[in-house]
Amino acid sequence: MHAMQYEITLPADYDMGIIRERVATRGHLLDDFPGLGLKAYLVREREAGAPVNQYAPFYLWGTPEGMNSFLWGPGFQGIVRDFGRPVVQHWTGLAYAEGPAATSAPGTATRRRTPIGEAVPPGEAVTDAVARHAREARRHGVVASALAVDPRHWELLAFTLWADEEAPTDEGERFRVLHLSAPGRQELGAGRRQG
Repeated sequence: MHAMQYEITLPADYDMGIIRERVATRGHLLDDFPGLGLKAYLVREREAGAPVNQYAPFYLWGTPEGMNSFLWGPGFQGIVRDFGRPVVQHWTGLAYAEGPAATSAPGTATRRRTPIGEAVPPGEAVTDAVARHAREARRHGVVASALAVDPRHWELLAFTLWADEEAPTDEGERFRVLHLSAPGRQELGAGRRQG
């Protein structure tokens, strides 16, 4: 499993209705994309209290071939054409779990980044994070949750989809989910990922 996200930060006075319309008319195009576990179409809006206006889709890929097909194909080229080429962040997947609200449509997503300190052995940090993720994924309101690591920057990433707008406030950055494409969600599996 591979996690991927790009963030398109928009001007403070940007009409976010343009993004909502884009997702409403194009979001379904990835509903059956080969190799895609899930794509959460995420936004943050200043008028809703966010620090920025931002379109920030988050992906979980079941295969690197699917991720590559998307990045080099027409879908991502449309993003590049319309907004410029964003930095694409990616992490190696460690764990994925369906939560107690797995059958609900997600309304909110949270992203929490945690640096792995230089004094902490990476294997120990990952083992602890995977155990914590297994517990956190069972919380009330969790639709699905993923844990990943970026070994370039030594950072853990916890990404969670929530069934409602009431995700805990201490979960990191909050996003509104406009649409969820999840053709390979059931194949993402559960538990720690090796290699």
